[in-house]
Amino acid sequence: MLDGLDAARVPHWVAGGWGVAVLVGRQTRMHRDLDLAVDASALRACLTTLHDLGYVVETDWLPVRVELEGTGDAWVDVHPVTFDSDGQGRQPARHATDFVYPPTAFTAGVLRGRRIPCLSREQQRVFHQGYALRPKDRHDLEQLDGLT
Repeated sequence: MLDGLDAARVPHWVAGGWGVAVLVGRQTRMHRDLDLAVDASALRACLTTLHDLGYVVETDWLPVRVELEGTGDAWVDVHPVTFDSDGQGRQPARHATDFVYPPTAFTAGVLRGRRIPCLSREQQRVFHQGYALRPKDRHDLEQLDGLT
């Protein structure tokens, strides 16, 4: 999937549990889906690429997010982010104020020898606020706490 998005020149950053794995450098738990922050200006190319890979839209809450189901047990949750001229991103929220991505929210890590764009440790922590943490959320925060 990441190869396809790269080939289509879709700016993307891995987030959520896999984003933590990219920052840590290894998979630390099982994941239901792959969360991707995607430059909203490339959303059409992103969705076309995922469709070509066999993914179909299952939940469409655009402009907030769109979740796609692939073959087997493969899921991807796409979060379109609109950028301003200063590099700050915004993603509409369903029932709250927009999610804000400062320019420092974007980094990269390495997983399985591949350099992967992802959300920063700080941004991952921000996205773990404002709701009752589940065991997997607590696990992810512990992993982030272990980073130097």
